[in-house]
Amino acid sequence: MPDHPSQPAPDPIVGIDLGTTNSLVAVANWPGPSAPRILPDSRGRAMLPSIVRFDAAGRPVELGHEARQNAVAHPLSTISSVKRLMGRSLADAAADLPYLSFQIVEGPQNTARIALPIDGGQTKVVSPQEVSAIILGRLKDQAGAALGVEVRKAVVTVPAYFDDAQRQATRDAGRLAGLDVVRIVNEPTAAALAYGLGLRQAAGAASKPSVVVVYDLGGGTFDVSILKISPAEGVDSKSTVSDFFQVLSTAGDTHLGGDDFDHALVALFTREINTRFGPTTFPPETVQALRQLAESVKVRLSSAESATIRLDMGEGASYDRTITRAELDTLIAPFVERTIESCARALRDAKRAIADAPIDAVILVGGATRTPLVRSRVKAFFGVEPYTALNPDEVVALGAAVQASILFDSQRPGSESRATRSLLLDVVPLSLGIETVGGAMAKLVVRNSTVPARATEMFSTSVDNQTGIKIHVLQGEREMAADCRSLGRFELSGIPPMPAGIPKLRVEFAVDASGILTVRAAEERSGKRLEAQIVPNHGLTPDEVDRIERESFAHAREDMTRHRVVDLVVNARLDLTWITRQLDRLGPDLPADIRAGVETHVADLRTMVDRAAADWRSVNPDELHRLKDALDTSSVRVHEIAIARSLREDQRP
Repeated sequence: MPDHPSQPAPDPIVGIDLGTTNSLVAVANWPGPSAPRILPDSRGRAMLPSIVRFDAAGRPVELGHEARQNAVAHPLSTISSVKRLMGRSLADAAADLPYLSFQIVEGPQNTARIALPIDGGQTKVVSPQEVSAIILGRLKDQAGAALGVEVRKAVVTVPAYFDDAQRQATRDAGRLAGLDVVRIVNEPTAAALAYGLGLRQAAGAASKPSVVVVYDLGGGTFDVSILKISPAEGVDSKSTVSDFFQVLSTAGDTHLGGDDFDHALVALFTREINTRFGPTTFPPETVQALRQLAESVKVRLSSAESATIRLDMGEGASYDRTITRAELDTLIAPFVERTIESCARALRDAKRAIADAPIDAVILVGGATRTPLVRSRVKAFFGVEPYTALNPDEVVALGAAVQASILFDSQRPGSESRATRSLLLDVVPLSLGIETVGGAMAKLVVRNSTVPARATEMFSTSVDNQTGIKIHVLQGEREMAADCRSLGRFELSGIPPMPAGIPKLRVEFAVDASGILTVRAAEERSGKRLEAQIVPNHGLTPDEVDRIERESFAHAREDMTRHRVVDLVVNARLDLTWITRQLDRLGPDLPADIRAGVETHVADLRTMVDRAAADWRSVNPDELHRLKDALDTSSVRVHEIAIARSLREDQRP
């Protein structure tokens, strides 16, 4: 019996790994006790490629697998690796520009935006948050279909080294997708949650604390976190927690990942093509094709010692090349060594020396950790065989689902009597502070502080009779404001004129469990106060988010109709391909009257599909659905005859 039958059951909370290359959604303990599990799409596919293609009107028309398949044909309007642009400026993205087939431009507040070509030779500018929201929206719908209920809440993971701007951008993307992002969790921490107690048992330390390393190398970002996983007795004598996860330190690079391996291969191909065929300017289609070629080479070399490629250069010429694993290792070694440098920094911050206190286990997370060089260097550095019991592509989403289930349990009726299975203490990845006189950075919350975190400092004025105090909020580890990242500026005004040094300004920073910063300032003599949740310089303003939300509501019915037409066209094309193939295969075995009826329905449906592909507004989705059903019904006898023929062929000696 439920604890409180009169109260409605709370909404499920899913865990989402919004990845650079692929994204996933998972759930745990819903509707009843269960292990975390990935929620696949209608075709059983766990991973959704983080790729979106837009049409000539600037509307999303393909997402995921379909967008990836058609990326070479539509290079300027197919957006991939958008996570590397989230919360970043155009200058931040400069290193990626040569490897992108689509155009990046500078938007408001110095943000990196995407310029899409549209009808009439114009461009439509969209933010990375809007593209990410499309991906999150598909995962939201995918989860709803798998669970049979509408999904409104999610825990979303981000790289541990995402700064406040990037975390805010992720939260904005969730809001645009219609999701309440109840918690943002660092990816390495989520991975540790997924392994949980099983990891401590594997490390031979189920009853005592274990120190584990999570090495997370994804498509576009790298993080390493040092965690202490303990039995809960040391947390609170009254606690019902069975696992206590404490992040001791984190380090990383939000611009380092498997994409950089691909870029190194593309640079190699480009240099050799220019040497062999003369200086060549590649059109966007070739840039996209080179990226896909490089990715396939990287994947093949994870299990093979060599990979052969061929690129048609036109006019009978071709670029042929066999790449060895040793060559790839040489190309990517600098990137791998950068990850090892971050590992060393994380160990120093955690005050761990491997010689004195060996690491109990190392978890590998992210598809790029399948690269043999990565695994060998990690093993050599930490002196521990990496632990890879879970799929490195799925472990972050599974961990997000674990955290989601903890939050879900806490909101259920009677939750005060339930045992919460894990307690998670994460950390601030980069120091937070304000600019002081002379352009220095005064740190209030230092890096690797446990969240939630709160810090207060007292300041005063340096000029007589100031009536306003400007507060410049910063993030970073440098000592000068100019060398740190600006998160925002605001002013506490209306202060009575006083001599310099007399005003008493109290500044408080509060970082919530998702790593989002709120700043409060008060001049204690006058009572003037100000509170603001920081909107980073490289994020969307609240007005922009409101506008995008309004537009999504205004176009909701149109977008739903378009989505339905697109899905019907995809499924109808699959049906048409199969039926046409069977008609050709069966030949005279198919009675003429059945063939004639099916061919009529094929022609009618193909005409409608072609019209829809040219302009989705030109078709009625109900009529398209009716024609598809008519073909399905008329082709039943084709299926039966095809099966009977296959059985006869199987029985032949």
